Amino acid sequence: MPTDDLPETFHVTTDEQLRAVSSLTRHRIMAVIRFEPATITQIAERVGLAKGSSSYHVRLLERAGLVKVVRTRKVRGVTERYYAMAARTITLPDPGEGGPDMLMRHAVADLEAAPTDAERHVRMAHLRLTDEQFARLGERLEALADEFWALSDPSLPDASLVFALFRPARLDRTEGEAK
Repeated sequence: MPTDDLPETFHVTTDEQLRAVSSLTRHRIMAVIRFEPATITQIAERVGLAKGSSSYHVRLLERAGLVKVVRTRKVRGVTERYYAMAARTITLPDPGEGGPDMLMRHAVADLEAAPTDAERHVRMAHLRLTDEQFARLGERLEALADEFWALSDPSLPDASLVFALFRPARLDRTEGEAK
């Protein structure tokens, strides 16, 4: 199924959908079918799960509307289903104050699981920006991610780009602390 047929965005709005995307295993399954459809067997092999576990997680994602069957074929009397994402991107609700940011947690888990001998670029920078600079940097990061997303080729190895531009909570100094 070409990705041109997919809706642009799927907005997670229900508790069922939120529970479905909150699992790191299901996050990894969605990464497998991000660019091309796959069967339960293919998903299980790529994620490193038993077929039964893979099937269970895919069914939860399908019930939540996040993935869908895009093609079927008969193989030795059994119907093989190919699953794909329901949209190009999935938007999660704002976690709210103090709430867990699942995308960042999943990204850190993926980073920790990535081979340490492979090329990777990880950086954290603390910046002091005006509101205008902050907004401009956010727009540039979004545009850069969109530019390279458009260049994605399913035949090439996966690469993950995660960024978070935010203003951290203000840490007030305690009494007696040096200023």
